[in-house]
Amino acid sequence: MTRKPLALLVAGLLALTGGMPLALASAGATAHAPATQQIPDLAYSRFTLPNGLTVVVSEDHKAPVVAVAMWYHVGSAREPIGKSGYAHVFEHLMFERSGHHDGNYFQPFEKVGATGMNGTTANDRTNYFETVPTTALDMALWMESDRMGYLLDGLRQDEVNQQRGVVQNEKRQDENQPYGLRVQENIEANTYPLNHPYHHDTIGSMKDLNAASIDDFKTWFRTYYGAANATLVMVGDITPAEARAKALKYFGEIPAGPPVARQQPWVFPREASTEGSMSMDVPQVHVYREWNTPQNGTPADGYLSLAATVLGNGKASRLYQRLVYQDKLADDVSVSQNSGELASQFELEVDVKKGVDTAKVDAAVADVWKDFLENGPTADELERAKTSFRGYYVRRIEKVGGFGGKATLLAASQVYEGDPGAWRRDLAQMMAATPAQVRDAARKWLSRGDYTLTVSPLAKGEKASTADVATTGGLGDAPGAPKPVMPPKQAWHTVKSTVDRSTGVPDVTAFPDLKFPVLQHATLDNGIKVVLAERHAVPLVQMQMLFDAGYAADQGRKLGTSSFTMAMLDEGTQDLDSIQIAKQRERLGSYIMSGCGLDYCDASLNSLEDKLVPSLKLFADIVRHPAFREGDIWRLRGQWLAGIAQEKSQPISMALRTLPPLLYGKGHAYAIPFTGTGTEASIKSLTVSDMRDFVGDFIRPDNATLLVAGDTTLAKIVPQLNAVFGDWKAPAGKIPHKNIAKVAYPGKARVYLVDRPGSLQSVILAGEVAPSTEAENNLEIGTMNGAFGGTFTSRLNMNLREDKHWAYGAFSFLQNAQGQRPFMLYAPVQTDKTAPSIEETLKEVDGVIGPKPLTAAEIQKIKHNDIRAMPGEYQTIGAVLGAMQNITLYKRPDDYVQTLKSRIEGQSDKAVQAAAEEVIRPQQLTWVIVGDLSKIEAPIRALKLGAVQVLDADGKPVVAHQAMPAGAVNASK
Repeated sequence: MTRKPLALLVAGLLALTGGMPLALASAGATAHAPATQQIPDLAYSRFTLPNGLTVVVSEDHKAPVVAVAMWYHVGSAREPIGKSGYAHVFEHLMFERSGHHDGNYFQPFEKVGATGMNGTTANDRTNYFETVPTTALDMALWMESDRMGYLLDGLRQDEVNQQRGVVQNEKRQDENQPYGLRVQENIEANTYPLNHPYHHDTIGSMKDLNAASIDDFKTWFRTYYGAANATLVMVGDITPAEARAKALKYFGEIPAGPPVARQQPWVFPREASTEGSMSMDVPQVHVYREWNTPQNGTPADGYLSLAATVLGNGKASRLYQRLVYQDKLADDVSVSQNSGELASQFELEVDVKKGVDTAKVDAAVADVWKDFLENGPTADELERAKTSFRGYYVRRIEKVGGFGGKATLLAASQVYEGDPGAWRRDLAQMMAATPAQVRDAARKWLSRGDYTLTVSPLAKGEKASTADVATTGGLGDAPGAPKPVMPPKQAWHTVKSTVDRSTGVPDVTAFPDLKFPVLQHATLDNGIKVVLAERHAVPLVQMQMLFDAGYAADQGRKLGTSSFTMAMLDEGTQDLDSIQIAKQRERLGSYIMSGCGLDYCDASLNSLEDKLVPSLKLFADIVRHPAFREGDIWRLRGQWLAGIAQEKSQPISMALRTLPPLLYGKGHAYAIPFTGTGTEASIKSLTVSDMRDFVGDFIRPDNATLLVAGDTTLAKIVPQLNAVFGDWKAPAGKIPHKNIAKVAYPGKARVYLVDRPGSLQSVILAGEVAPSTEAENNLEIGTMNGAFGGTFTSRLNMNLREDKHWAYGAFSFLQNAQGQRPFMLYAPVQTDKTAPSIEETLKEVDGVIGPKPLTAAEIQKIKHNDIRAMPGEYQTIGAVLGAMQNITLYKRPDDYVQTLKSRIEGQSDKAVQAAAEEVIRPQQLTWVIVGDLSKIEAPIRALKLGAVQVLDADGKPVVAHQAMPAGAVNASK
């Protein structure tokens, strides 16, 4: 599996799966079957408060933190026709003030170092979650209970207007992506009837959002946000007895709310095959095919999940082998079973190669489908799929909270099926599945009734439609809709609380210390340095072989050489081809990845502890013996070029490809697209010799450090590593020296515009170079960035999102680098607010180094958050390994993490403000703005920021472009 380079940069810029269903069982009970002895377990306790609130608790004392998850059994499936988007807007409103807290919901949590804090809305639920230090649990429960019980006491019309605007910009942002929200809206509208709860997308239509009133939202709250329609989950450093007492203390006084009828499953299988088509600003044809299938928790749901893995999950899957390897019709293919509480959808996606007739793709898919429906999976295919699912759950339960940890697993199981532990029953059923059961489920549900949507690039001069699909087409009403069922009558009652809410949010005055493993060192027989951090909470071992290389090593080579070469490692060794590698990896349940960042390349392994020895053998073979076969290069090159075309159609990646070369200047090692993918010309010209030269120069034992974290010891891991790497000898040549030159500031602001006709938003990206991550004042620079634009409550986001609601989010960020790193400002904004958003951004930039320097309170908030968040940040093996990587890359001492608290505390306000004045230079910013120039160019020119140049998607000047005169378009109307 190759790591996508773009993710290395944009992961911090930018849903939860619905969960697995269950059978009713007593609290803590889990099913055990003979074939499932290696299935992970998750102990829990469950109880119900007198007001009907369900509480689930699971102890995990590896870190002094508690994950809090509050799930309300209401989502977009509850929205009547004409009121789409209500659930999602209300999720946003829950982050406004409540009855006894007059301020943004994030503020108290930032002060205590909460991690993984967010809220999401899906068809069947709305959830809110955060992980807090153990000592801040009372504060978190006070906040969750205050908005559950008293939100309406503080809700105002201006807040409704504000969050409606934020949601509408979220919708624009999603619709602005190629193959984005509009595709999903089309599929839902054409696969479920108008009266089906899943007919419309969660985010809602612009018309419905505009029509919603504050009274509508108050009614929504009163109907669905009672205690009896909610589940509270606490996972972490807490006992069931403590959890019970705290839950009763903070939530016991909240009324149960009216009884909520439970919606009933409605699969709505279709008999006939239907088709649809869309034209969008996309680089290649993408085909979607969908079948309606049974809801989660049913045996068929699990069997079809296994079928999806066999048919289209990875290189070893049937459709990938047929469409990508054999027939060379596609760049990529995937199959998934997307499970929901009322129904699920089985979906096939194909990225069709440019110039290929989709009829050939249809014929090849039909051939594979026919064979699978007749014969089902082989025993080996099914066993590999089962191992993949087991590995997925072992990894998932390592983390207490966040988007996919223990709290989510328990909450989803309880909300959808009334049993927090039923996820394990469902997994056990999958582990016991036979090829015949999977085949029969596929025959029943995947033999008819598919909907095929073909998304094609726009024809010359064609414009993409922006109407809401759900209101302009799709299926009408259908008979057979089951009626919701009312719950049994209960005598719920409240319990008087001892909490005096008039005193406001509880103060948190004490915080736990970080638990971080001591780093241990060893040297392999050939001199490779090994660094180990022991963590024994889950049976996983993760390692990273780190090479001093990276995108910067492309200097003097063809751009993209480093990333493409590393991506070729698992495409074949001297003894194994790529399919054999994929099959072995699946049998082991291991993840093996390779890729590059700006200053490094790496190969990594994530293995189940009981499969470590054979996984290491495969890992070493991939690292040491890449084959670079011409057929594999041809195939990967086609996929890579398609990926570059995708980047050049996505607004944020267009900007990220364009800005760095402008910042660093021609010839600099960092003057490259920060996606690391190179250019079409460079990738087309790459040869086997180029790749072998790169490997000989950089991917060698004398340029490597092995970082290991997880369930092992130095005495155990060193012999295992020596067995596969100890005899690896370095080539004779010297390791090339990377020349990362010093960059001068440009002296004046520059503005570059990239046209994206019909774009619903403009992406504003502005940047300048800042000191290296290795700089002595690195912490002060980070604190400055956090206060200015790096957190939710930072100045930039509070202005453009919360105050103006012109953007879904606006942030500043620093990309780590051994040389001068980029400091960037990022804001995707609605088109008609592009120029005003630039003005507001400049106002904030000018202010922070001028009349509005950072305050002591702003600085202290970031310092407190950074210190107090550490226990929650290092729960997982992967997080520990990430810290070890930074220690290695940026020449930090072994105890860097353990001693970080005192260094953060030691930052002076004066030094943090000095960092702002060192980094932020408003008159020397380089601006890249991607949007519809017919609407934004004239207003931007009228700002007179600096010289304006129009570029194409490759960052080259558009010579023939005729600049529009300032004032020719009034973009504010």
